[in-house]
Amino acid sequence: MATHRLSASPETVRWGTFDAKYPPLLTIASGDTVVMECVSGAPDVMPGPETGFHIPPALAAIHASGIHRMPGHIVTGPVAVAGAEPGDMLEVRIDAIEFGADWGHCGFRPLAGTLPEDFPDRFLTHIPIDRAARTCTLPWGTVLPLSPFFGVMGVAPKAAYGTISTIQPREHGGNLDNKELGAGSTLFLPVWVPGANFSAGDGHGVQGDGEVCINALETCLTGTFTLVLHKGGGARDPLLRHPRAETATHFISMGMNEDLDVAMKQALREMIAFICARTNLSREQAYQFCSLAVDFHVTQTVNGEKGIHGLLKKGLLF
Repeated sequence: MATHRLSASPETVRWGTFDAKYPPLLTIASGDTVVMECVSGAPDVMPGPETGFHIPPALAAIHASGIHRMPGHIVTGPVAVAGAEPGDMLEVRIDAIEFGADWGHCGFRPLAGTLPEDFPDRFLTHIPIDRAARTCTLPWGTVLPLSPFFGVMGVAPKAAYGTISTIQPREHGGNLDNKELGAGSTLFLPVWVPGANFSAGDGHGVQGDGEVCINALETCLTGTFTLVLHKGGGARDPLLRHPRAETATHFISMGMNEDLDVAMKQALREMIAFICARTNLSREQAYQFCSLAVDFHVTQTVNGEKGIHGLLKKGLLF
């Protein structure tokens, strides 16, 4: 299988939007690998020269280009997979993730985040990253081990949606902000347009479950993705309609809604459907099993569409 590369530049990124009409920059075969350079951060969150931090040339060029900018994230892509059609499933294997900067930022601003009424002012911190040690050091001295992942990974949305923001996660994926989706994990996405048209961005160096203050450790990342097409959703997932994921240890369902209770119901329904598709358990038994053995976590509460994800440990049923 071939390996392709897509660098970040004013010609290969979009700022803040998904749209089914965006043409692919690259078309690859199912099973091919693509290395995608992704950058993160608007000019107003860049560190000053007094910090000693280096702004990656690709990010500086994007800032200087004057490309169309909407609220949201800088995403690289899209990449099409030959033969993909609506109703298919795209398997996104996240093979590797590398840091593209020696710093990241975390902060909040008025009228945003989980507690805007408690934190009405702008607050921004630039945090050094030790790429060799894979740690970051917070201003008060705490050293955190890094666990990088892409906050935004998604295919093109339904054509009827038109141009939509990268901020809200939906059935096409997008701003999932799920910390489980690191190197070695796999994301499964339903295909809504010919080619699927996969994009990625919003690099996170580390994040807790329940991202709360708007940001994780926002940074530049380069991802290596293998894209595998499953026609008709694949024999084991013929009715995939929402993102699902898998790690070495767990199967993951996801729910997204502005109401956290509704997001929980969606993640639970998705897990019940997954268990029933993979076993001979009844819906009633699967519902019961979720209460006994599935861990449901708050993914994030800052993207408009809040997130819940369910974790089913491998080996318990399969």
